Amino acid sequence: MQVTEVRTKQDVADFLKVTRIIYKNTPQYVQPLDVDIEKVFDEKQNKFFRHGEATRWILKDKSGKLIGRVAAFINKKDCNNHRQPTGGMGFFECIDNQEAAFLLFDTCKTWLTNRDMQAMEGPVNFGERDKFWGLVTENFKQAPYYNQNYNLEYYVPFFRDYGFKTRFKQFIYHRSIQEPLQDKFVERAEKIFNNPDYKVESIKKNNPSKYAEDFRTIYNRAWANREGTGFKGMNAAQAKAIINSMKPIIDEKLTYFAYYKNQPVGFYISLPEINQIFKKFNGKLNWWNKIRLMYYLKTNQCKTSFGLAFGIDPDHQGKGLEGALFYALAQNVQPKKLYHDVVITWIGDFNPKMINIIENLGAKKIQTMETLQKVF
Repeated sequence: MQVTEVRTKQDVADFLKVTRIIYKNTPQYVQPLDVDIEKVFDEKQNKFFRHGEATRWILKDKSGKLIGRVAAFINKKDCNNHRQPTGGMGFFECIDNQEAAFLLFDTCKTWLTNRDMQAMEGPVNFGERDKFWGLVTENFKQAPYYNQNYNLEYYVPFFRDYGFKTRFKQFIYHRSIQEPLQDKFVERAEKIFNNPDYKVESIKKNNPSKYAEDFRTIYNRAWANREGTGFKGMNAAQAKAIINSMKPIIDEKLTYFAYYKNQPVGFYISLPEINQIFKKFNGKLNWWNKIRLMYYLKTNQCKTSFGLAFGIDPDHQGKGLEGALFYALAQNVQPKKLYHDVVITWIGDFNPKMINIIENLGAKKIQTMETLQKVF
């Protein structure tokens, strides 16, 4: 077997080709867009290169056949937020062969050790946690949502046997949008709507700067510096980039912000689950597929939405805002049956309060993923 660092255009093409080989007989798999993968490794597009570095490799057998791939990276702003300096590994794919898998892991370990790392976290992204993060450990029949990691079941013992340990678990939830909210949430939501100090509104695509700042304000109040998560405060540029990246597919009926005396205090951000469309594209977003995407979105051919982010200012938690945000969405979506259900993207086991809220709203856990760590 031969490990080759990705340097040439052909190497890049081979790196992207590996998943098409591994998952060719996996009907629930959705090929990620090539452009989304390449953004991660493009120094001009990925801001994490400003304070980090990344390398990736492909693996071939003795006959020259592609059998695996992997990447390793260092985020210098985050690598010391652990008990020991920790790098990352991800985009791991491999045939069902432990020797091949361990060779890929060893390649990452050597690269990271040469850069004074003492551990590696994986499989993770060289970027934000909302993309390409975690190992599926329960329910391999569930199709991945947009930019979600997916893996076959035999990957799990590869990681366990190599010595990776669970750092935290990530839970994916599902709920029917057409199913009514429980009476207790409706009652509390109506109190919010009848309180003149509170206001709940849907996002407006023509004012992204306002909602980017509102999102950032709530995010920093709700999540920043939470013990054990490694989350840091979000700056204005990050928030603007997140909102702008969503703008092409935003459905105003799916995303809501809550305000108290005109100050942002809560949000629920959801989008059409576009992997239902991208499954038809085989990873390619050429001009024709862009036209197809716009057509499918305009004609509401996505019947599943995915909840990307949900946050409430700590001073306003437990007052009914959680239900009010969902109730507002239901009022706009249920009558015309525009969407059937929602997949709520991962919530870490370090966030029991949010897990409790989501489960009380009637969502059911459908999949478990894990972020793992290997200490050298």
